[in-house]
Amino acid sequence: MKEQQEVLFTPHISRTLADVLSRYAYDKLFVLTDTNTRRYCMPLFQDCEPLTQAMPITIPADDTHKNLESLSSVWMVLSRNGATRKSFLVNLGGGMVTDLGAFAASTFKRGIAFVNVPTTLLGAVDAAVGGKTGINFNGLKNEIGVFNSARSVVIGTEFFHTLSSENLLSGYAEMLKHGLISDAATYDRLIEMDMLHPDMQQLLPLLEASVQVKERVVAEDPFEKGLRKSLNLGHTVGHAFESLSHERNQPVMHGYAVAWGLVCELLLSHLQLGFPVERVRQLAAFVRRHYGVFYITCQDYDRLYERMTHDKKNESSHINFTLLADVGCVKINCTADKKEIEAMLDLYRDLFNI
Repeated sequence: MKEQQEVLFTPHISRTLADVLSRYAYDKLFVLTDTNTRRYCMPLFQDCEPLTQAMPITIPADDTHKNLESLSSVWMVLSRNGATRKSFLVNLGGGMVTDLGAFAASTFKRGIAFVNVPTTLLGAVDAAVGGKTGINFNGLKNEIGVFNSARSVVIGTEFFHTLSSENLLSGYAEMLKHGLISDAATYDRLIEMDMLHPDMQQLLPLLEASVQVKERVVAEDPFEKGLRKSLNLGHTVGHAFESLSHERNQPVMHGYAVAWGLVCELLLSHLQLGFPVERVRQLAAFVRRHYGVFYITCQDYDRLYERMTHDKKNESSHINFTLLADVGCVKINCTADKKEIEAMLDLYRDLFNI
């Protein structure tokens, strides 16, 4: 079994990161941020001496820059500043930064060590933990990447108090997914939260429990050969929605796309495995209240289907889904043909009165 990744939760992010970095021997330290985290998050580390002395690397913010150009710019700074295989990279940012930074570290000189410090709820619960790295390519989400875990993931609760409602909700969708694949009690606590007026004291232990769900799954299946596929619930459709939103030049946050994808894939679970319809309606009501609706028509079906065919989980000509027979009862490697997917999308539009 692969060694479990160290994940630290702390109310003192600067002090904890300094302690983590003090454990490692490196010749040069680099810190990767985007333009937003450089401005808003770096000031929290003024008393973290290793980070204040680190060579800064900054890339443009938002997922549209999770691409080869940004990746190349990170490699270039590392190369021009004499980074070696003994150098170290701190990825400070949301999921875009930790995905791209981890991939840059994993491939520069065949791999240098890195630490992830997620600054968003989505990054903390999803991208920063579990060892998936990568960039978008050819209009497709996370098309290029490798599996490689950070030495440590340091999750600082200070960041979450200042996140916008939209950013909190984007991360919360991944927590809902973890609840759905875990057990009814965990899921019910999540679905009962009012995320329009979140209580951070209630949210933080739910976040820690959610990360633990992912850690357990990843520890058992680090390279997505079996059980880890359960973490893809909501993502086959969600990534297709996300790609379509970019084509429309109206990009939606990843977690929002996942929330709508969860509704769709629970509908497909109902059609194929008899997932309880009352649970589908319960999630749909929560999603509609908090995330709104992603509008599609039947004219979008072919484009969405085409995007789903590019999903990395597919084998042969089949589109692969993770589905549920009930909350906590996961069925991986389920397949659906175009007719079944169109029926699922019809039900989604009916459910949301589109």
